[in-house]
Amino acid sequence: MSATSLPSSNEGMGRKIARSIISVVLYVLKAVIVFGVIAGASIALSKLGSIHGKDLPAEYFVDGYPTILKLLDSEVFMGFVFFVTIAILVYLVYLFWQLHEIAVHKASEMSSAHTQIVFALSLCGLFINKVWWVLAIIIAFARWDVIGESISKIIRNGISGKAQTKASEE
Repeated sequence: MSATSLPSSNEGMGRKIARSIISVVLYVLKAVIVFGVIAGASIALSKLGSIHGKDLPAEYFVDGYPTILKLLDSEVFMGFVFFVTIAILVYLVYLFWQLHEIAVHKASEMSSAHTQIVFALSLCGLFINKVWWVLAIIIAFARWDVIGESISKIIRNGISGKAQTKASEE
């Protein structure tokens, strides 16, 4: 590799600045999209209903009408509250599903031969009984190499123990 084929330090610095600018622009673009989706969903959900409350007299409050009442009577704000509530519930369902699938993810991460049985037991735990899910967790997180070695050692000791007792009897 010759020195002429390498980029100069100015070109490297320019690429670094360009990457930084692109990452900032993408971050801002993602933020605008997220806020746009939230605002659009709030307005769309506000069209689904209207706020019906009873009018309270100003004497009901100590210092007249509180300013929060105008916000709570706003259909757009209630649409936003509805959107956030639904988003939180969907996120909780997603987290519970991730927790339920932790055995399958661990088995596939370890490239285990038991991945399919862990998946089947996990589904049985979802629909039949939670004991199957616990069994899937045990299978997924067990160190089968250590368990196999321990069982082999027990069998080896049992076989060599029988051979020693036969030799001592003769």
